Amino acid sequence: MFDNLTDKFDAVFKKLRGHGRLTEQNIQEAMREVRLVLLEADVNFRVVKDFVASVTARAVGQDVLKSLTPAQQVIKVVREELGQLMGEGEVYALDLAARPPVSIMLCGLQGAGKTTTCGKLALKLKRDKRSPLLVPADIYRPAAIEQLKTVGRQMDIPVFDSQPGQDPVVICENARRYAELNGYDTLILDTAGRLHIDEELMGELVRIKASLQPREILFVADAMTGQDAVNVAKSFDEKLDITGVILSKLDGDARGGAALSIRAVTGKPIKFVGLGEKFEALEVFHPDRMAQRILGMGDVLSLIEKAQTAVDKDQAAELEQKLRKEGFTLETFRDQLQAIKKMGSMESILKMIPGAGKAMKQVKDMGMPDKELKKIEAIICSMTPKERRDHRLINGSRRLRIAKGSGTTVQDVNQLLKRFTEAQKMMKKMQKAGPKGLKGMLGRGGGLPF
Repeated sequence: MFDNLTDKFDAVFKKLRGHGRLTEQNIQEAMREVRLVLLEADVNFRVVKDFVASVTARAVGQDVLKSLTPAQQVIKVVREELGQLMGEGEVYALDLAARPPVSIMLCGLQGAGKTTTCGKLALKLKRDKRSPLLVPADIYRPAAIEQLKTVGRQMDIPVFDSQPGQDPVVICENARRYAELNGYDTLILDTAGRLHIDEELMGELVRIKASLQPREILFVADAMTGQDAVNVAKSFDEKLDITGVILSKLDGDARGGAALSIRAVTGKPIKFVGLGEKFEALEVFHPDRMAQRILGMGDVLSLIEKAQTAVDKDQAAELEQKLRKEGFTLETFRDQLQAIKKMGSMESILKMIPGAGKAMKQVKDMGMPDKELKKIEAIICSMTPKERRDHRLINGSRRLRIAKGSGTTVQDVNQLLKRFTEAQKMMKKMQKAGPKGLKGMLGRGGGLPF
């Protein structure tokens, strides 16, 4: 996500870091490059102009803090302005404070990912202790209704039973009556994708809005379409007065034009971002955290929230008890690997750790970490429970059997066992050393072999 933008910002700031004292000319040159970076990222030109003027005025005019170098001071201003540009400090939570059932209408172009986003949003609301009902109101796309029913079945979320021949407004009204009778507190309306210039179909959305009075009207924008998404969002807003935006497919967006422009152009907040194909991959949008990610500063708070969502408290307690009772074995190591996998790809996790961007490039040169982790998991799963608990049992013939079972080589098995033995020794040293000793070990350049 935003790989190109992050790399180019890094190159601009690298030039500033070489100066002990920044002159106005240094800042003007840096801002010229920032302007080019943003225009290449497909950010709206008016937004770029205002952004550069604001950063320049602040960077030139203000006193340098004693705790920061001049270059750090400029980076701080850019981070703050990026956050402001994307709506930092504004309320971005869903407004569901109304008499149930509360309606949320999703709209947008065809192919923006509305139906999948409906499923993701329903799952999020279900986890927030609400009772959502999915409503398929797309009667134009073949199999759209069946697609939403399949999504609902996969997440165990009910879907209203609509038919292709019905009027979408009637479908939504019937769904509301059904929700009132059956105790559902939230309706999520999946409308058909349409062009903003199609007056007839846009009129249909206006009629749904007039009939159901949705508390939230969310425009789903494909982040990878850049300024096109921004211009269409503006047209939808003029006709429907949308309440917010969901940026889908943001994980595949290397430039960031839509994310940086859409709030400034429409005046409406980005409420959620889609960061993957899994139904869990819908995150609340935090402008300040997104600004940090763009500048390669990581996003530790989102990482912690992701871990809290992915790792069940009971399972974590069970794993801790297992570690205390059996020690660090291949079985507990496999359990930890499986828990990490629930949080997403290793690449997405590492990007949230401050300063890990450069390390990521080195890791890429060595091979994708996710592939390595899959190989390690396959080898461990090909062992018997007894072997996983005591790896010293694994002799030559067992190594050959494990390699065949996991589709790897004996050298791969040997390498894993060697690294695991080193890690096990390291864990024992850390346990004996305690917190103070651990600090000293890490300070001397120690680290886990994995």
